[in-house]
Amino acid sequence: MLDAVVVGAGPNGLTAAVELARRGFSVAVFEARGTVGGGARTEELTLPGFRHDPCSAAHPLGINSPAFRDLPLERYGLQWLHPGLPMAHPFLDGSAAVLSRSVGETAASFGARDAGPYRRLVERFLPRWDTLARDFMSLPLTALPRDPVTLARFGLVGLPPSTWLMRRFRDEKAKTLFAGLVAHVMAPLGGFATGAIGLVFALAAHARGWPVARGGSQSISDALTGYLQDLGGAVHTDYEVKRLDDLPPARAYVFDTSPTALARIAGLGSHYANYRYGPSVFKIDYALDGPVPWTAEEPRSAGTVQIGADSTEIGAALHAAYGTDRAPERPFLITVQPSVADPTRAPAGKHVFWAYGHVPNGWSGDLTDAMERQLERFAPGFRDRVLARATAGPAELAARNANYVGGDISSGAVSGLQLLLRPKISLFPYSTPHPAVFICSSATPPGPGVHGMSGHNAAKAVWRRLRQT
Repeated sequence: MLDAVVVGAGPNGLTAAVELARRGFSVAVFEARGTVGGGARTEELTLPGFRHDPCSAAHPLGINSPAFRDLPLERYGLQWLHPGLPMAHPFLDGSAAVLSRSVGETAASFGARDAGPYRRLVERFLPRWDTLARDFMSLPLTALPRDPVTLARFGLVGLPPSTWLMRRFRDEKAKTLFAGLVAHVMAPLGGFATGAIGLVFALAAHARGWPVARGGSQSISDALTGYLQDLGGAVHTDYEVKRLDDLPPARAYVFDTSPTALARIAGLGSHYANYRYGPSVFKIDYALDGPVPWTAEEPRSAGTVQIGADSTEIGAALHAAYGTDRAPERPFLITVQPSVADPTRAPAGKHVFWAYGHVPNGWSGDLTDAMERQLERFAPGFRDRVLARATAGPAELAARNANYVGGDISSGAVSGLQLLLRPKISLFPYSTPHPAVFICSSATPPGPGVHGMSGHNAAKAVWRRLRQT
């Protein structure tokens, strides 16, 4: 009998398996698709030689993840590559705000009136970032806070809505860039704890940047898999699990799946019936004949580029995705240009480019024209660079990854108490009514992103139980 079986070979499932194997437990992973990866995959979606990331592409939380930093993933091929700027946000007048490794450079891009307020906001937390990140990403009771005072101070700033935090800024550049940071997790700007979301992304950039993985996000999943196998763990692909009886006998079963799928497979009935799924995205992967022709200079060297004319436009786009059944007329776009930092991703002189806009959950329309009109506002002539495109709306995203219910790439709405307390309001979010069944997906704290911390935290709950039995 195995000690633990993990269902789903995304970053969280693989991290949970690694953490258990490191402690001497026998582990096997079962994955429905033909390759490991979940939200960290790389495929040739458009043309030969153009390597795209179907989901996550830039990794501020990955390089800052306490779980990943504790693992020897570099020995298994993971190499972080840094663009000249972690992120840029261009404006219609040809200027741009930036999120740089340097706090000073970032503050200066906001203008004189907001430089000081921004520096005071981030510089109080940056010296304690590593401890703060571990405490923040280990909540709830998976570990006692190492620095409860700093965590409490962070909570006072971050738990109110981001609109409160943005009141300290007087001009639009700082407000717009920060609104875009919050929108990375598709949270409404006025929602609970959204200030913390924006602040975490900013601090992550100043601490270690927003890199891409050399060769694509698949490198993260492959490194975790290689390490797991060296620890004696087994990985089985093309193995769909429909019920617990499909799995070999084990002392614990750990699910890197949606709560909906877990309830169906493990026979938990309506246990997660109140779990809410959030908006989806419409995503386009591009093969380009050259770099994106940004009007502003700063985005040309940035790995990630946010697209939204101002904070009001961003807020309206988020409201449309959350509060209506229509896609926004001017969607807020998150774009990533991996080949700015990683020339292996495309043939010489060519580029890969990744963009998505928010749409309602399950939306069935085509956002291509609206997205490209938005891009042309900030990069005139963009369409002339397109060699090929691969589009994916909510239905296609859900078909690629069963955890994305209705196309929700966050595996659950990131709003209200569900931002912090997911998948249920509980001090033990990784446990289920079945004593041998656990959940470790992005539907558990600390939530979405390629960071492995949900798997790391769940593994703690699992090994504590295994030691008791």
